[in-house]
Amino acid sequence: MTGVTLRNAIKRYGDVQVIHGIDLEVQDGEFCVFVGPSGCGKSTLLRMIAGLEETTEGAINIGARDVTRLDPSERGVAMVFQTYALYPHMTVAENMGFGLKMNGVSKTEIAQKVKAASDILKLDEYLSRKPANLSGGQRQRVAIGRAIVRGPEVFLFDEPLSNLDAELRVEMRVEIARLHKEIGATMIYVTHDQVEAMTLADKIVVLRAGHIEQVGAPLDLYRDPDNRFVAGFIGSPAMNFLNGKVEGGGVAVPALGRTVEVTAKLPEQGSDVILGVRPEHIEVQREQGGLRADLSEALGGVSYLHLGTHTDERIIAEERGDERAREGDSIDISFEPRRAMLFDAVTEMRIR
Repeated sequence: MTGVTLRNAIKRYGDVQVIHGIDLEVQDGEFCVFVGPSGCGKSTLLRMIAGLEETTEGAINIGARDVTRLDPSERGVAMVFQTYALYPHMTVAENMGFGLKMNGVSKTEIAQKVKAASDILKLDEYLSRKPANLSGGQRQRVAIGRAIVRGPEVFLFDEPLSNLDAELRVEMRVEIARLHKEIGATMIYVTHDQVEAMTLADKIVVLRAGHIEQVGAPLDLYRDPDNRFVAGFIGSPAMNFLNGKVEGGGVAVPALGRTVEVTAKLPEQGSDVILGVRPEHIEVQREQGGLRADLSEALGGVSYLHLGTHTDERIIAEERGDERAREGDSIDISFEPRRAMLFDAVTEMRIR
């Protein structure tokens, strides 16, 4: 297996530039996830690596080879799409081996490779079935098996779980993570779901409008985001953001009706800032306070309390335990200063 390197990769459609000078290195054997909102360019970037989209400027290397102008078949990659794209008249075994058959590989070798992929994906009992007789999760495993038999240098996944229901998505996440550990291949995976990104990735690339916002390990992005966008995108529920102003030795937050302490280095007095705090870092005091409990989402072991403020800014707080706030309660909240993050109100960059 081998890694992938992008150097100043640019994509334009006519006069419209959608990928803006991407520099990125995916190490050999790494599981890298491209994540971001719809339209951020993550699928376009993946298709550029695959050769399905022409790279307007810059270079793409797979291992030591410059593949920027090579056809997809010459790049040593295999792609798994959102749609399974299985041939309905072929069995599972025939679908998995079809690409090898078209390349003139012998029947014996095809059978061996299909069997090896089937063992990894636990598809042995389904090899003689046709796609119509499989569940969505089983069909996606067949599509992954079709990629495995090709023995690619790099696996590319374009939102492969989007068509599955919630339970199957969790099951297939586990399958893909296990597959990566078992075969040790370099994998690049596109998703808009930050939970998928956090649970699967060795490295996450957060994209917005064709630019890389931040690259790092999942927990590094969660604990130390560079800007408001990354802080709000990584973590579920999303981080709370409240307007504030530097006053004295802290930040005056109108929504809370008080000045709060932070450990970040404060800018000059009077500066407008944005205070960020995650729902799981908030402590709820069920007493008379300046916040109102508008909604409580009870999910069993955890509840998410939606709080209204007199400034119309919204706050979500996580609650656990047997005693939890109810809708209509007057609430006060607190959090440790080290848990609060500060962002510049204009640039939205992190103040550390």
